[in-house]
Amino acid sequence: MSKRLGFTPQWIGQIESGNSAPSDEFAMACDTFFTTNGSFYRIWEWIQDFGRLAVLPPGFPDFIAREREAEVVYIFETMVITGLFQTPEYAREVLKLGKTADAVEQLVATRMERQEILGRENPPHVVAIFDEGAIRRPIGNLDVMKKQIQHLIELAELPDITIQIVPTTKGAYEGLPGAFTILGFQEEPGAVRVEGHIGGQIVDHPMAVRKYGVRFDLIRASAMTAEDSLSLLRTILESL
Repeated sequence: MSKRLGFTPQWIGQIESGNSAPSDEFAMACDTFFTTNGSFYRIWEWIQDFGRLAVLPPGFPDFIAREREAEVVYIFETMVITGLFQTPEYAREVLKLGKTADAVEQLVATRMERQEILGRENPPHVVAIFDEGAIRRPIGNLDVMKKQIQHLIELAELPDITIQIVPTTKGAYEGLPGAFTILGFQEEPGAVRVEGHIGGQIVDHPMAVRKYGVRFDLIRASAMTAEDSLSLLRTILESL
C-alpha cells in the first residue's frame, strides 16, 4: 500500500500512531487509493481548522473517514453506549476524565459531527449490540441517563438502526474479550476497529475481518431480539 500511496511505510506508521500530522498531499493520496471522494482531504481540512488532532486517539481520523463511507456498521460495546449513539451530555461525562475542558468540548463536537451520517438521505445500516451492563452503567446524573436511554429508544425505532442487548443473565458469551466495530463497504474491503485503553487499532486484513464478522454473529446469537431489547430499554427508562 505504501508504494501505491507514494509515501514510506515508516512515515505512514508515524501518522497512524499519531506521532506525525498528515499533509494535504497524503490526504489526497489516501482519497485516490481508497476512492473516498475527498473524505480524507476534508478530514485534513477539519484538522487544520480546529486543531483537533492532538485530542483524538491515534488513528481515529482514518476511522472517521472510513465510517463516513461505510454502507453497514456493526458495533459491539461492553462498557458504555457507543459514541455514535451518545447524547452530548453523556459523551461529556464519558470523555471528561483526565482532559482539559477545551479538549472535552472538541471531542464532544467530533462525536456529534460523526452522528450526522445517521441523518443522511442514505444512511448506513447500523446494527449495535450492547452488553446490558453498558446500558445500565450510571454515567453522569439521573437526567443524563434518562436522556441517553430515551435517545436509544428513538434510534431503535428508526428503520436503518437495529439495537440488541445481551442480558446479564446470559453469563459467559463470545463478547467478553471486548468491544469492536466492523465497517462494511459496497466496493472496498471491510475494516474493523478494535478498542483499547489508549486508543484503537484498525484491522483490514480480509481474514481477520471475516473472523470478527463470525464473532459478531455469535455475539448476536446471545442477544435478545430487537423487539425485546427495545422493551428492555423502555423498562430501564421507566425505572430511572
